[in-house]
This record gives sequence, structure tokens and C-alpha cells, in this order.
Amino acid sequence: MSDPASQQPALLSVSDLHTGYSTGEIVHGISFEVAQNSFVCIIGANGCGKTTALRAILGLLPATGGEVRINGKPTRRMSPRELARHFAYIPQVHRPPFPFRVADVVLMGRTPYLSSVAGNPSSTDKTIAWQAIQQLSIEHLADSEYTQLSGGQQQLVLIARALAQQPSILIMDEPTASLDFGNQQLVLTRMHRLARSGMAVLMVTHDPDHALFCADEVQIMEDGLIIQSGPPAEVITTESLQRIYHARVYVADVEVEPGLCMRTCIPLMEVD
Repeated sequence: MSDPASQQPALLSVSDLHTGYSTGEIVHGISFEVAQNSFVCIIGANGCGKTTALRAILGLLPATGGEVRINGKPTRRMSPRELARHFAYIPQVHRPPFPFRVADVVLMGRTPYLSSVAGNPSSTDKTIAWQAIQQLSIEHLADSEYTQLSGGQQQLVLIARALAQQPSILIMDEPTASLDFGNQQLVLTRMHRLARSGMAVLMVTHDPDHALFCADEVQIMEDGLIIQSGPPAEVITTESLQRIYHARVYVADVEVEPGLCMRTCIPLMEVD
């Protein structure tokens, strides 16, 4: 007798997705799934179609073929409000036009649940937003102006806003692109914890070390196609990275402390 759990649809299913712009098709039929409690990374060189694929998955760009499903339901049948209750999106850079307080930025995550665009947040909305702030341990920033924060602090605020949205899936596009090394590790660690607490995470990155650090599964993308899928330790290899980045790189397993080995990517100088 089969396990009923194995028959459940994936939380997010992308099937033969095609999309692009007026200049031509960019994504040529990609397929993958994201399960609950999992962290999936899409890696690839700049211009390979990663961000375009995310935009189509989110419904921000029309799909010209294929389908995206959440819990088995096609997203094309969902209203923008319903989509916003499933997807939370963290872009590369966010520059608000006004110096909102951090608490107000996080509260904006409750917008999909308001009775109208001009509706006022309820006490429940405010409680949920404050719980998101607490979950990210940024209570001390609540009254600060978002525009005055460091890049790492701003990303944590955006994550809190996403949590307040109570989505099924958190989607991130190069969320650490403008952060220093310490803040990159901080953001990725928090995102990994969220994936383990019941939320699925889908992240686009050009840095394979980030995928090795936090991903359960990696989709390697090249020229609008997914060319390899699997656990990061299996698909992030010297051969795969040299292929997609056209650079000399060596992937090695390093013993960082007794009994703890980690895989890392080492760039090599070009030989004259």
C-alpha cells in the first residue's frame, strides 16, 4: 500500500514553463518542484533567465507556455490577492519612496488580508506583524526609519514583512547581492531556519557557495534551461560550475574542523 503523503502534490510545481519579453523567449520550458519545509536554490550566470523565471512564477510576467501550481491549483486561476497570500517576494534591492518606520514596513505585509486597499490594519494584523519582528529579533529597530538602516538590517526588515504576509512560499532574488560577508551569512542563516519552521523558500543566486550553505536542492540554469537538479553536494561540481560560469573554478571538500567537512568553490587565476 502506498504512502498517502507521497501522493500529495508539491507545494510549488513549475511545469514546462516558457516566458520572455517582446524581444524573444528567455525561459525555454523549465520544470521543478518545491516541497514544504525545503530550501531550493536556482543558480546560474547573469543573464541565464533566473530572474525572468521568478517573475513568471510570481505572476508578474505572463507565461507563454507551461504552468505554475500551488498545492495542485494553477496560479492562473488565482486572483492577485490570493497569490499574495501564497507568495512573499524579497527583491535584490528595495528603496521605498518615503522614510517609513520599520514597524510600518513590516505591517505592510498584512495588505493581502485587508478588506480594501484603504482598509486599516486590525489588532490581529498588528499582532502578527509584531510577532514577525520578534521572530527576526529586530524589535530594537521598530521605531527606526527604514531608509536609515544598513543593507543587512533592511533585508531583515523585508524578511519580517514577508513573514507578516504569512505566505506558503518565500521567493528571493539575489537577496544578499548588496550585503557584506557577515550580513550575507546572517540573512541566509535566518532564511534556512524559516524553511525548517514550515515555510518553503525558493532563492535565485549567482553564488554557488550560498547554495552549498543553505539549500536542500539546487536547480542549475543555463541559457533559459535547467540543465541539472539535485542535492547541492551532487550537482555543484567543478565541471558544472566551469560550464555555466565559463571560468576556472575548483570545487573541494574541506575539513573546517575535526569531523566537519564542507564543500566550497575556489576560483582559480587564469594562466597566461
